[in-house]
Amino acid sequence: MEKILSSNYKIRFQDCDPFNHLNNASYINYFINAREDHLLDNYNFDVFENLKTNGQAWIVVSNQICYLNPANVIENVLIESQLIAFTPKSVQIEMRMWNEGKNKLKAMLWTTFLYFNTQTQKAINHPAPVTNLLDSILLPVEQNNFEERRNYLMRRAVI
Repeated sequence: MEKILSSNYKIRFQDCDPFNHLNNASYINYFINAREDHLLDNYNFDVFENLKTNGQAWIVVSNQICYLNPANVIENVLIESQLIAFTPKSVQIEMRMWNEGKNKLKAMLWTTFLYFNTQTQKAINHPAPVTNLLDSILLPVEQNNFEERRNYLMRRAVI
């Protein structure tokens, strides 16, 4: 089973600032949309169907992001995502945005999601099928924190 998932996206005009760069806040939307696509396309896990059927979903509890190179209007970018850690109630996902040739890193995001029951309004443990999926796709990184990881990726990419 693939552990590093990727897909291509076009940076849209309405998401850009007056300099024709992707607006800082819009990066998160592109990353989250990509992860939702990755889960559905690669693991047949539909987060919205899971919410509708089970009343359970992941909610974002924290984001760490760094902007390294601008993503420009109408540019094609490659977004990668991978599960780097999980606990019984949470997951941590790393997402990277590259230029189309994947030789220039544009941004990196670490997001922590909490698994949540919408009826009880409380965090809950992942059910067994979700835990099994998480076990099969986990790909930890060697670096211990966000800054170390950013520096590691920057050394390997054209900045």
